[in-house]
Amino acid sequence: MYQNLLFNNSEGVLRISLNRPAVHNALTLDLIREITDAIQEAGDDSSVRVIVLTGEGEKAFCSGADLKAAMESGKSAGEMLRDGYNPMIEAIRNIPKPVICRLNGLAVGAGCSLALACDLIIASEDSYLSQMFVQIGLMPDAGASFFLPRLLGMARAFELASTGRKVYAPEAVQIGLINKSVPKENLDAAVEEAVFYYRHAPTKAIGAIKKVFNQSFESNLSEILNLEMENQDLLHKTQDAAEGISSFLQKKKPDYQGK
Repeated sequence: MYQNLLFNNSEGVLRISLNRPAVHNALTLDLIREITDAIQEAGDDSSVRVIVLTGEGEKAFCSGADLKAAMESGKSAGEMLRDGYNPMIEAIRNIPKPVICRLNGLAVGAGCSLALACDLIIASEDSYLSQMFVQIGLMPDAGASFFLPRLLGMARAFELASTGRKVYAPEAVQIGLINKSVPKENLDAAVEEAVFYYRHAPTKAIGAIKKVFNQSFESNLSEILNLEMENQDLLHKTQDAAEGISSFLQKKKPDYQGK
């Protein structure tokens, strides 16, 4: 089905792995479009409750743009972003389901942006992130200019963007760039713990949280209150809300179906 991805959909979990390990999973337009398609299809698939995004190989999650392929494409940088990178980032942010980044190695340039677009980042301790665009005379793209100031504040975001320095996973946790850092041998267990939670969580409520949080920095208090009201009204009509409220009153564990 896909030429540049490994793709597995089973028991409510969609696992997507960038499959170009020989070039550290560098991004081409074909790979970007496959990621976008896979995410969008997951949005329409009610069986998918959580998505895990990772990279093949032991060294890299994603090394960013494949510069050789980009130059051979004949497209300008703006065209590459408009036609490829931007739709991919928007697909990840707009899907009403949690996306977990399994950060198994370096994430640099647009690969770092791709990781930051995910809802949770769980990394091995030897992994690092770098906004290395400046080292080739460019600025961050693929959403990094949106994510970094919100995650880190303006001063630290500017530092990382203007130096391109490597931020290893333990420091990335300390500064709020990622969620969790674990020894390499514990990475899969840590990811599966998160997967288990979200696979059994009320998926529509998680989607609503994501939707409203996406708008929180561009909205005033009144607008957020209205968004909360509208989405809470919709959630109250879901099967999961009925199950959750009933289970709470009966003092039993809810069995959420994501409906």
